[in-house]
Amino acid sequence: MADEGLRPIIVKRIKKSVSVHHSGAWKIAYADFVTAMMAFFLLMWLVGSTTKGDLQGIAEYFRTPLKVTMPGGSGSGDSSSVIQGGGKDLTRQAGQVKKGETIPQKKVYDLKAAQAELEHTEATRLIALKKRIEADIEASPVLMPFKKQLLLDITTEGLRIQIVDEQNRPMFASAKAELQPYTKELLHEIGRVLNDVPNKISLSGHTDSTPYSNGDKGYSNWELSADRANASRRELITGGMEETKIVRVVGLSSAVLMDRQNPQNPINRRISIIVMNKKAEESAAKDGGMIEVSKQGEIEGNLGGMAGK
Repeated sequence: MADEGLRPIIVKRIKKSVSVHHSGAWKIAYADFVTAMMAFFLLMWLVGSTTKGDLQGIAEYFRTPLKVTMPGGSGSGDSSSVIQGGGKDLTRQAGQVKKGETIPQKKVYDLKAAQAELEHTEATRLIALKKRIEADIEASPVLMPFKKQLLLDITTEGLRIQIVDEQNRPMFASAKAELQPYTKELLHEIGRVLNDVPNKISLSGHTDSTPYSNGDKGYSNWELSADRANASRRELITGGMEETKIVRVVGLSSAVLMDRQNPQNPINRRISIIVMNKKAEESAAKDGGMIEVSKQGEIEGNLGGMAGK
């Protein structure tokens, strides 16, 4: 019993642990979650805004990323792929090219050849118009009596139709801009024909050298030629030609004589209608539809001199 009283007494004390807060660990987890969600929505936005062809190319690349390195293989970087570029230089448009494959060349357009083709087409159309008017003159009992007064030729500006006076058959009343009845019929016929072509029209009036009694100080041949050109414009429109086709109306008085040897020859009194080619239309549009009289006189004077021979 004495030995038992000397045995050591062992006391076990259980230490109760108090739960401690996890501090900022939850914030890190929440930030990871938000980042993942943002990346997800960004991916969904990219998928929604990418074209179908690009999506197919991207999908093929991730399915077989090493396929392009295999012999005979193809990948998203190939020249035939829906994704442009590929290879080391991503700015290339042709992409990677396999052995034996040719790069498609860009089309090169010859502007000079295209311009020449356009001019040839226009010239062909104007020649056909000239033949049609000549055929209409031959077939029409209204136009046939005026055959000698209608002069048609091709100039640098297009098809020129000149209606000239004859000694006993003037187009206008003497010293006035009043059209004779047969001149109106003639212009009506021409207006209907000209309305069938897309070309723009230029009108110019010409007189002989016989001056007014007061010279050029008052109403003169300059005003008369302009008034006659404008009167012709109105009759062409009355005949059925669209008003928007006319881009220029000028009066040149006796500055451009058809018969220079005889300035008072009735043939010098005329109306010149030019069915303009594209080059002449652009020139007229550039200077606002007007043209310098000296330049016009030089051009038509040379051509008129040839026609008068």
